[in-house]
Amino acid sequence: MNDDGVRTERRGRVLVVTMDRGKANAINHAMSRAMFRAFTTLQEDPELLVGILRSANPKIFSGGWDLKEVASGIHLPDDYYDPEIGHGRGGFAGLAENWELDKPLIAAVQGAAVGGGFEMILACDTIIAAEGTYFQLPELMRGFLPDAGGIQRLPKLIPPKVAGTMILTGRRMPAEEAMRWGLVHDVVPAAALMDEAMKLAETVVKAAPLATQALKAVLRQNENLSAREASDRARRGHSGLPIYERMMRSEDFYEGPRAFAEKRDPVWKGK
Repeated sequence: MNDDGVRTERRGRVLVVTMDRGKANAINHAMSRAMFRAFTTLQEDPELLVGILRSANPKIFSGGWDLKEVASGIHLPDDYYDPEIGHGRGGFAGLAENWELDKPLIAAVQGAAVGGGFEMILACDTIIAAEGTYFQLPELMRGFLPDAGGIQRLPKLIPPKVAGTMILTGRRMPAEEAMRWGLVHDVVPAAALMDEAMKLAETVVKAAPLATQALKAVLRQNENLSAREASDRARRGHSGLPIYERMMRSEDFYEGPRAFAEKRDPVWKGK
């Protein structure tokens, strides 16, 4: 399916979301809403368990926010969150504020990931990068802040001083450096990028679906909790998270131990 610069393809239980808009995959309002629709398909289809986000352009993952659209006057700050005028539900790229997406999303990154193109990656659960890939947040040089995830997520994912300097200077961070900081899971040859992303996705597919979704919800909640508070929440009836409570009461909760005891592969029902 092709929808406003966004293509989707089902590969078994994996949904591949490919950005394919112009030379730079610049994210305008229409593309943001199209990406949100793609991620909603991933979220709502019980047959889909994992997503992969990629670019059709081997040189540019995404140049980020469509500044030409901004310069045209179509965008007004007060309209930013309006579903009809701004980027719509899910925020920038349908992902920056997509708190409902609890299925894993893998970023398969090749080429330049600049500005919002880097910020959408920060909202993914794991990142695989091709050799030669780099990340950059040049927003201060454009007159604004990287507030679609750069200032919110990056200082929590790598040392704050490293993140702060990257934002202040707009310097490029090669994928190999990002891997040293623990931001990138692996750096692979460009020709192997999608194969490696699919291998990772197929590994995740083998896990219990409810447990995988509960993990995302728990990790998100734990970001603002102390270790003691997080431990107190990790009990049935105390989490405050519907997906976690559903997992704890599911048939799959007992299927895993049974399969282990019986020396067989588990048969997950997702309930």
